[in-house]
Amino acid sequence: MKKKIPICKHVLAGVLGAALAYMAVAQEPAMVGFSEASAQAQRNLEEQYDSHLKVQNLRDWMKQMTERPHHAGSAKAKENADFIAELFKEWGYKTEIEVFHVLFPTPRIRKLSLIEPERYDAKLLEPAAEADSVSLAIKEEGLPPFNAYSADGDVTAELVYVNQGLPSDYEELERRGIDVKGKIVLAQYGGSWRGIKPKVAAEMGAIGCIIYNDPKADGFYEGDGYPEGAFKHPAAVQRGSIMDLPVRPGDPLTPNYGATKGANRISLQEAETIMKIPCLPISYEDALPLMDALGGPVAPETWRGAMPVTYRIGPGPAIVRLKLEFNWDLVPAYNVIARMEGSIFPDEWIIRGNHHDAWVVGASDPISGMISVMEQARAIGELAKTGWRPKRTLIFTAWDAEEPALLGSTEWVEHHAEELNAKAVAYINTDGNSRGFLGIGGSHALERLASETAFAVVDPQTSVSVAERLRSSRLVNGTADQKKEAKAGGFGISALGSGSDYSAFLQHLGIASFNVGFGGEGRGGEYHSNFDTFDHYTQYKDPTFEYGIALIQVCGRLTLRLAQADIPPFQFTGTARAISEYVGEVVEMTEKKRKDTEERNGLIDGGHYARALDPKENVRPPKKEDPVPHINFAPLLNARDTLAKNADAYEKALKAVLVGEKTLSTDRQAELNKIVYRSERAFIREEGLPRRPWFRHLIYAPGYYTGYGVKTLPGIREAIEERSWNEADAFVDLTAAAISKFAKEIDRAARILNGE
Repeated sequence: MKKKIPICKHVLAGVLGAALAYMAVAQEPAMVGFSEASAQAQRNLEEQYDSHLKVQNLRDWMKQMTERPHHAGSAKAKENADFIAELFKEWGYKTEIEVFHVLFPTPRIRKLSLIEPERYDAKLLEPAAEADSVSLAIKEEGLPPFNAYSADGDVTAELVYVNQGLPSDYEELERRGIDVKGKIVLAQYGGSWRGIKPKVAAEMGAIGCIIYNDPKADGFYEGDGYPEGAFKHPAAVQRGSIMDLPVRPGDPLTPNYGATKGANRISLQEAETIMKIPCLPISYEDALPLMDALGGPVAPETWRGAMPVTYRIGPGPAIVRLKLEFNWDLVPAYNVIARMEGSIFPDEWIIRGNHHDAWVVGASDPISGMISVMEQARAIGELAKTGWRPKRTLIFTAWDAEEPALLGSTEWVEHHAEELNAKAVAYINTDGNSRGFLGIGGSHALERLASETAFAVVDPQTSVSVAERLRSSRLVNGTADQKKEAKAGGFGISALGSGSDYSAFLQHLGIASFNVGFGGEGRGGEYHSNFDTFDHYTQYKDPTFEYGIALIQVCGRLTLRLAQADIPPFQFTGTARAISEYVGEVVEMTEKKRKDTEERNGLIDGGHYARALDPKENVRPPKKEDPVPHINFAPLLNARDTLAKNADAYEKALKAVLVGEKTLSTDRQAELNKIVYRSERAFIREEGLPRRPWFRHLIYAPGYYTGYGVKTLPGIREAIEERSWNEADAFVDLTAAAISKFAKEIDRAARILNGE
């Protein structure tokens, strides 16, 4: 029996509002990119597709693929790739395994000791849960906890606690007169992507970095540890890469080109993305003696976690020694690529992917997502047995070596960049899946497609659409922006930063992309640890795999609608709306920074800060800042307005064609398709972003100091945040030019639709 959720009148009002918003959308052409007749055929196709989905396949495949550790370069990774490839072949796909040879360092020596004020040798061991069915395989074949792409090193120094190791944390330390130069820092996971912590530590002069999961985040503070509960065991450790991903993902030795067997490789010393200092992740069991040994001032309240000690900053009297050495080896990465050629537009590609490698056995991350790709491909294969063929070519992918640095997908994209630039319509990514609420991020030209899809799939727990369930949750939690959602057709999508395999498609080549998954009700502490197993997943994440089926229904519709649409289902008013929002944010942000700077400098000049500080805390007043100069946003505002006008004109012209008021010749249709699906390329700047030329998208990028978190209009926004005013001026003009170029492409498309 499905669990019933009581719905209060406010939630009901929200659901009705969402339904009305959807009905308003539905009065337009039935599906974005489809005529009414085509839309009905599409609905019939999707019903057939759903009828082929089998939940038992998800359970069986997850069980088989998580029997042993399958990190990059392992025997099980190759075994899983072969298994996936054979299934794709059985289902009628032309399938190959494309191999790249990538740098993947694994640990040879890991030692951490507290030397003073008393000795403690860290265990650095993560036991597998004895009751877990794969515990023996983990012990025999699993890699120990480590941070990939840490530097080798043997360093001894005083310890300093730096909270989450963000730039703002070091500003707080500076105000307290604490310098980490020549020290080893201890940082909590959280607040940003893990690689930011050693990166900033190195910039501040630290010689080593230790990262731990505080139990307040995902341990006993939240609930019982595994196997008694879902949360982190005291000895569990979060592994993970610390490569400088905001600079460039992919193989460190083959920048901007595929890591084929015979590729030219730069030296380790030339690789700009390998971390400059040694860094090691540890359990909170090993972190506790280190924290207990620290002296100095008590940490600010927001820095304190849940370990049973007083959180102090240091430096010292704790002195630690950290020694790390790695095997800097090339390993094969096995990408599975399966194709079903399109019947009408074979040179227009819809690409669907997930990675298959894990840090250990990775049931949640990534196999819960990988099995969704497999079942989706199988169900479409069943459709093909009836004689049906997609209009556009479908490509299903299983990426290897994602965990170290998005290696498999990035190398494939770099190696095939020219062909992808010409043919790729869109990329749909998943990574892991749980139960709860639908999350979709992506290119806003595809927002209408996402919205229609989310309203078309029923949530397995509540029997309303997954869109309505998410909206109801936002209303209950006070996070709904009803005006914004109404403009987005009742369902908005988020912008994409980084952290998964969409990055090379979207941010390097400008291929419109999605990242999709369910979550929110399957929390735990298993992430990147020994405890991310089949047993953990089937107890705490998605026991019935019903949200696995929901994910397959969502991604199947996204894939099939992109493949079958009469005209590629891009709606540019979504892009115009998002860009208008981002432009407003950077303008407002600049004005706020100007006012804050004036107020701050006035308070410093008047001595107000100094008088307000407690002398016992030994906290210094902040330094004065240079005033914020005038930035001319006029080019950006003008480009924004032109885009909005052209996007509206395109919508009207598209509707006229889809309802049959106008027609297109075959040649004009092919020309239109290319303009539409290549439109995102207009946002690509060949020279890339400042200090990281690999990231070339001027609308979406991961933050230089957030890692996974997105920065929209990144060239402008980060320049303002960093008070680089000349750079901000330059990127206002560059971004405005890119938006104008995009707007011109939309105008070209509208003219074709109008028969001009």
